[in-house]
Amino acid sequence: MMLYYILLPFAWLLWHLGFRIRVEGRENLKKVQTKGYILAPTHVSAIDPVFIAVTRWGGRMVIFAKKELFEINAFLSWFFRCCGGVCVRGTKEEVAVIDRTVEACKNGRTLLIFPEGTRRPQPLPSPFKSGLWRLMREFPDVELIPVYIENLHRSMPKGTLIPIPTICSVRFGAPLPHSPDDSKENFLNRARNAVIQLAES
Repeated sequence: MMLYYILLPFAWLLWHLGFRIRVEGRENLKKVQTKGYILAPTHVSAIDPVFIAVTRWGGRMVIFAKKELFEINAFLSWFFRCCGGVCVRGTKEEVAVIDRTVEACKNGRTLLIFPEGTRRPQPLPSPFKSGLWRLMREFPDVELIPVYIENLHRSMPKGTLIPIPTICSVRFGAPLPHSPDDSKENFLNRARNAVIQLAES
């Protein structure tokens, strides 16, 4: 409920600041057969999590992000933490947090993870890191939704503190079939190609 009261005024603010967001494929979120699911988007801007939260619009969401995103400015740090943000440093303690968070995802919370690992202002995603494959092997019942973010890199690229209004798109793809038996290379390539197909659609 708290997230709703955060998103509603923030969506209103984005509109009046001049942002225009086109959302495609939101119906794919209704196709998932489990209570929770993982969103795997491209990562082009520091405010990617904000726009995904606004366009997804529903239920609680946990954001995995590097500590740098929590340190850009006070507002983004506050927003991420209100959404249940997890600051990932790669330590054993953070791995334990990830395990608990994915369990929460299976109980109805959505998990947002950036499989490229860092922001890259380019049209197509870079190769995905192996962390996504490990999550899907350990939690095969949680479904994966590929997401493509278009044109948001113009709003807040690395090194900037204040977002610039722009026109952008967020595209949610269909759930990606997966199995614990998938090899790492095969799964990561299929997941990345699913995002590339959204970019070319």
